[in-house]
Amino acid sequence: MKITSIKQQIKRAGRYSIFVDEKYSFSLSDDALLASRLVRGQELTADEVEQYKQNSIDDKLYNATLRYLSIRLRSSWELQTYLKRKGASPTLMEDILNKLTKLGYVDDKKFAESFVNDRNLLRPTSRRKLILDLKIKKIPQDIINQAVGSDSAIELENLHKIIERKRRQTKYQDNLKLMQYLASQGFNYGDIKDALKDPED
Repeated sequence: MKITSIKQQIKRAGRYSIFVDEKYSFSLSDDALLASRLVRGQELTADEVEQYKQNSIDDKLYNATLRYLSIRLRSSWELQTYLKRKGASPTLMEDILNKLTKLGYVDDKKFAESFVNDRNLLRPTSRRKLILDLKIKKIPQDIINQAVGSDSAIELENLHKIIERKRRQTKYQDNLKLMQYLASQGFNYGDIKDALKDPED
């Protein structure tokens, strides 16, 4: 069995189709192709072709995981869940996570810090809610503590931002309803009461 052609795919510029005995056999990303050292005219056994077909499937999943990561940072647990959903074997999952960790794409500390910063900037919430959300994403407690911190000034600033935003809605002109909402978001009752007394609110 001979590799008769290696062609760059039109729809996926970074991927190459490998033809064996004039027929399409499998495809590899540019990095995987370089690592394989496959060249036109190279002879392959049937077992080797089957192995490369499996490598092609694994390579596609690795690149799909990279695309998944390009949307936003993910926790290691989120990536594990994604790979399980895609049917990755435990060995392949470990290989992909190790690769991504070495490249700096999987880092729970970096993820937690980014998550907290984004929330404080775009969707202010309470410290308690941040902790809960990070726990759901299986971030270790010590990393959560570092990322969330204990600055009460940020907590109060977030509380005032939410009050200001919610006051624009008719139903939250009612203090009781607003207090119930804020409490459900994890804010301390005493802080809520003080914030609602503020003339600026």
